[in-house]
Amino acid sequence: MRLWFFKFIVALAWGMMSVLAAPAMAQGVWVHAIAAFGQPKYGAGFNHFDYLFPQAPKGGTLYLSNPDQRTSFDKFNYFTVKGNAPAGIAIFMLEPLAVLSADEPQTMYGLLAQAMQVAPDKSSISFRLHPAARFSNGDPVLAEDVKYSFDMLSGKLVAPAWATALAGVKQAVIVNERTIRFELIDRTTDTLFTLGSLRIFSHKWGLKPDGAHQAFDEIVSEYPLTSGAYTIDVADSGRRIEFKRNPAYWAKDLAVRRGQFNFDRVVYRYYQDEDVSTEAFKAGEFDIVKVYAVGIWMRRHRGRQWDDGRIVNRVIPLGTGQGLQSFLLNLRRPLFQDTRVRQALGLTYDFETMNRYRMLKRASSLFNNSEFAAPELPGPGELKLLEPFRAELPAEVFGPAYVAPRTDSDVHALRRNLLQARDLLAAAGWKLAADGVLRNGQGAAFEFENLSPSGQDNEARMNAWRRNLEKLGIVMKDRKVDFALYSRRLEEFDFDMTLIATGSFTLPLAADYVSSFGSKAADEKGSNNLRGVKSPAVDRVLQAMSSANNIADFRDACRALDRIVMWNHWQVPELYSDQELISHWNKFDMPPAPPKYFSTDVPFDVDPQLAWPLTAWWIKASAAPHQK
Repeated sequence: MRLWFFKFIVALAWGMMSVLAAPAMAQGVWVHAIAAFGQPKYGAGFNHFDYLFPQAPKGGTLYLSNPDQRTSFDKFNYFTVKGNAPAGIAIFMLEPLAVLSADEPQTMYGLLAQAMQVAPDKSSISFRLHPAARFSNGDPVLAEDVKYSFDMLSGKLVAPAWATALAGVKQAVIVNERTIRFELIDRTTDTLFTLGSLRIFSHKWGLKPDGAHQAFDEIVSEYPLTSGAYTIDVADSGRRIEFKRNPAYWAKDLAVRRGQFNFDRVVYRYYQDEDVSTEAFKAGEFDIVKVYAVGIWMRRHRGRQWDDGRIVNRVIPLGTGQGLQSFLLNLRRPLFQDTRVRQALGLTYDFETMNRYRMLKRASSLFNNSEFAAPELPGPGELKLLEPFRAELPAEVFGPAYVAPRTDSDVHALRRNLLQARDLLAAAGWKLAADGVLRNGQGAAFEFENLSPSGQDNEARMNAWRRNLEKLGIVMKDRKVDFALYSRRLEEFDFDMTLIATGSFTLPLAADYVSSFGSKAADEKGSNNLRGVKSPAVDRVLQAMSSANNIADFRDACRALDRIVMWNHWQVPELYSDQELISHWNKFDMPPAPPKYFSTDVPFDVDPQLAWPLTAWWIKASAAPHQK
C-alpha cells in the first residue's frame, strides 16, 4: 500500500549515488542547476532531458483511477489537513522553483527559477525567476508570489509536515520583482533542495474582493491559481476530475519541459475498492494501473484483452532505492514499549509463505536496494556516530546488520521463531493463562488492533499472521474505516498498529526522516512520526544526515540510522520490490527506455520528472479507441 499522506511534504525521492566523495556544489554564483554532490549532468545550454522525446506528439486523453485509498475528494487545497484534495494537482498544476532530473541523483534544474545562487556559507539561496513564467490567468510569476507561497506553507494553517520541512528557513526576502532570497537557519543541502521543490501559487488564490486574504485553511472550493501545464476543466461530485492542457503554457519549450505533458486532457475517476477498480480497468474505463498486489497481478491481470494485445503487462526494473513497507507499532501504547514484545511480534510474521509468487523481497532496511542500507558490520564513520549512545542503544546495533526473520530455511523454521517469541514474551512478563490467553502480571490480555482503510486488500496475510499470534495466546483485531477517518486517526496517533509504505528514492531526503523519527515530531499531531520515536541517538544521526558535506559522511549517517531503527524493532518489516508492475492499454508510445530514477506511482505528490508514464508517454497514431 502506498499512502499519499506520508509523502506529501516534498516529493523529493532521490536515489543511489557514487560511493566516492564528489566536489562541492557551486556556491556564490548564479547557476542553472545544482547537484547535491558532484556536477550536474546537463550543461547550461542543454536541449532536453535524455529520457524524454522532444518531438512527442500532443493530443488525446489519458484516463486514470484514484491512485491510493482516497475514494473521493472534497477540496482543492492540496496543502491543508482537513479533507481530501484530488489526485493530479501537484503533477499537472503546481510547479516548483526547480525540478529534479530523473537520470542522475539529487540534481535540480531551474523551472520557475531561471537561475539559482547559493551563498558561499550556505546561509541563503536566491532564485531569479524566469521572465516568461506565467500563471494560468496570464499574470507573471513574481517574487511576491513566491514569498506568499512560502509564508503560507511555513505557517500554522497547513499540514504540519510542510511547516516541519520549512522550519530550517528563517525568512523569504524579496530582492526585486523577479528575485527572492531565502535566509537559512539550517545551512544544509536538504534545505536547499526543499526550497527548490517549493510549490508556487499566485498570491491572488484566496483573495477576497476587499483585497484581504481568506485564512489559508479556509481556501477549499476555489481552484488553485498555478503555473502548470494543465488547469481544472471539470470537477464532478468529488468522484471525477478532468484536467485540460493549457495551450498557452509558458514552459512548453523550455529544456526541462520539452517532451512532457503530451495529453490534451487527463481524467481521474474514483473507485470504491480495488476489485471494482480492476474490473473497470479491464473494461477500458482507464488506461494505466500500477499493481501493488502480486496476487492480483498474477491472477487477475490476465485474459482475452492481454491475449490479443489490447492490454500490455510490463515489469520494469528499478534503479531507485526502496523504502520500508512495514507494520508500524505505536510506542505511545504501553503494550509496545518493551523491545522484547516488539521483537516477538516480528518473529510471528511469516513473510515467506505469504510471498508465494516469489516476486517480492523481504525488507530488512529503511534503505532497501541501495548503498545506504547498513552493511554487515558498522564502519568507523558509523561507530563515531553511534558510540556516544552505546548505553541507550540495543547491543545488536554495534554488530551485524539487521536481517528480518525467515521461515523458509527448513520445515521447522516457523515453529522455532514462535518458540523464540514465546520466550521473549515470557521474559517481558507475559504468560499463557489457563483460558489460553496471553496475560501480564496484572491479568490484562495481550490484545491489539490493526488499523487499515476500507478497500485495502490484506485479508489473506492478516489472517495468516493472526493464526500464528493465536498460537501464543495473542489477539489481533482488524479495524477497517473509511479513508477520511483513517487519516484523522493517524493524525491523532489513535491507533495500535498500521501498515505504511515509504516511497522510493535516489538519495534519502533527511527532512523526511526527521519528520518520521525526530523527537520533536513525536508530539506534533499530524506529523509523520507515527511510531512515537523519541531518541537522542536518532536525533544526532538525523542531524548528521542533514549537515553532511560529502557522500561518505551522508552514507555513514544513513547506515547508522538504519541500524538504530531496525534493531529497536519499532516496526514489523514486510516487503519491498525492485521492479514496477504496470498494466496499460496498448495505446501509448513512449521514449525508448525509462530513466534510472522514475516512478509509476501516481499520488499527487510525485514530481513530474519522476512520474514518467504520466508525463512522458503519448498516444500513438495507430491506437484503436476503446470504451470509456
